[in-house]
Amino acid sequence: MTGYRIKQAVRNGRKLIVADPRKIELTNYADIWLRHRPGTDIALINGLAHVILRDNLWDVEFVCERCEGFAEWSEVVEGYHPKRVEEITGVKAELIEEAAHLFSQAERASIVYAMGITQHTSGTQNVLSLANLAILTGNVGKEGAGVYPLRGQNNVQGACDMGCLPNYYPGYQLVDALESRHKFTQFWGTDLPDKPGLTLPEMMDAAYSGEIKALYIMGENPVLADPDANHVVKALKNLDFLVVQDIFLTETAELAEVVLPAVSFAEKVGTFTNTERRIQRVRKAITLRGNTQSDWETLVALANKMGHNWVYPRGPEEIMEEIARCTPSYGGINYDRLETRGLQWPCPTSDHPGTPYLHRDTFSRGKGKFHGVHHIPAAEEPDEDYPLLLTTGRNLYQFHTGSMSRRSKLERMRPEELMMMHPDTAKDYRIKDGDYVQVESRRGEVKTKTQVTDHIPPGMVFLTFHYKETPTNRLTNSARDPVCNIPELKVCAVKVKKVMN
Repeated sequence: MTGYRIKQAVRNGRKLIVADPRKIELTNYADIWLRHRPGTDIALINGLAHVILRDNLWDVEFVCERCEGFAEWSEVVEGYHPKRVEEITGVKAELIEEAAHLFSQAERASIVYAMGITQHTSGTQNVLSLANLAILTGNVGKEGAGVYPLRGQNNVQGACDMGCLPNYYPGYQLVDALESRHKFTQFWGTDLPDKPGLTLPEMMDAAYSGEIKALYIMGENPVLADPDANHVVKALKNLDFLVVQDIFLTETAELAEVVLPAVSFAEKVGTFTNTERRIQRVRKAITLRGNTQSDWETLVALANKMGHNWVYPRGPEEIMEEIARCTPSYGGINYDRLETRGLQWPCPTSDHPGTPYLHRDTFSRGKGKFHGVHHIPAAEEPDEDYPLLLTTGRNLYQFHTGSMSRRSKLERMRPEELMMMHPDTAKDYRIKDGDYVQVESRRGEVKTKTQVTDHIPPGMVFLTFHYKETPTNRLTNSARDPVCNIPELKVCAVKVKKVMN
């Protein structure tokens, strides 16, 4: 949907800059395509900011009135002149200057990014550099501007809002803050830990070492989705007890002692919260089959078996009312208000209209803060033993680990993995379109068919993680961002050799 809206905007006369190592559909619509090397996002963004500062194209009034940390940050970007950035990123200095001018001169500019920015050991710093660019040009706090992170699935935003993060209660209330913990101890009538939990990669490490004895996995398939998948499988097999709740028997569910049936979105009543913070009703379109039940019913039954007394006679509507009582940003949300149209949080009271965009008059922290961030090389780069760079992503015809899309008619469109390789690289390796190859990293190996295409630059290969026959994440690096623990799925070193089918 977002891609469609961007294309629609271009057709209506808007300008588009695309920064992506791969040739994707949106590059056909772009006024400027910045084809930078994977893992060089900070250098590229700092280079754009350098030109904007140098040529006095920044929003002086906005920065002076609403931001802090500018002097220290400007000293950092002073060192990212276009020629140096060209050496790091591979993007021509002239193109960097052209893109900086185009972006800074827009009355309203949006920055839209997805996991190509975050899934790096420098992921947090990448996001901070984008925020720097937005506040430098005054593109925050007004409609049609801002920084827009695209979520990987439809209710990731809602799950995070509800506390499905190890360091937050619902509404991003910190677990290790005494005030928050006291509030939820009283609200839920139970004692709560005073330390944040583990992230998913940390859980896998703890399972592997034996520190964690049991896991309950809902609607996720880490055997195909997580980096260093061989390590993930060993970790899950080392558990004493694994429960998986899903709508299909996934590769992860096959390792479980207990598999609990789930139901799809079309069989549920509830809400989804999308990437623009819009909370929307979900209504049941299909009658439940057999003895299946909604996820909330399974969780309530499990909690009550463990000695609790969870009762929701009116179901999801009553749960939403509980959410409103304990989550200030959802305080004004109820099913009646969502009946005809979604509402965007923060929506603190029942007469609040919702918040279409954030930071209109002030930032949540008071002033917007510039962060001086330097280019950080990837944890693993090509070398003599592993001379090619692998980056991963998705294709149009499959979704995530394929557990749903490969059971649909979409499977006919792309039934197997096709590793993208540039014609020049393919020539060096004497590989032709359709040949089978073995791809190997320091962590594992996979076999795949090859697609020779200029959609990928020389010296680089591209794979998706949709296909169990080619479990790409056996190759990827579990090195992590030190701030948020996101693994570096987008860059690792590999070698390739031609094999027989």
